Amino acid sequence: MGTMGHRHSVSYALSRRSAFVLRVKPDRIDDYVEAHRAVWPEMLDALRSAGIRNYTIFRAGNEVFGYFESDDLARAAAYLDAQEVSTRWQDAMAELLEERVPDAGPPPLEEIFRLD
Repeated sequence: MGTMGHRHSVSYALSRRSAFVLRVKPDRIDDYVEAHRAVWPEMLDALRSAGIRNYTIFRAGNEVFGYFESDDLARAAAYLDAQEVSTRWQDAMAELLEERVPDAGPPPLEEIFRLD
């Protein structure tokens, strides 16, 4: 019984982090980098209002790896999905990416290791 409780708390803790990988069109990587150096203030506000924090994007060639945290990932996704600015941002990024990201955000990666 103690093991089940431990698993439950670990599962809850894992739900607060999210990571994703996107592929940028090779000839548009510089545009993608530049866009993220000047993210629209209203998009930043939407991310913060969604409860997203510690958001970082890393690059390897034309692949980008994003990481962020939220107390409620489902609520954050639903909030962003309802924001017009998120749709406009994803439309703008779609021109740069190999595949358009849903307005609610990219599909998350499976977490397989954590050291807190």
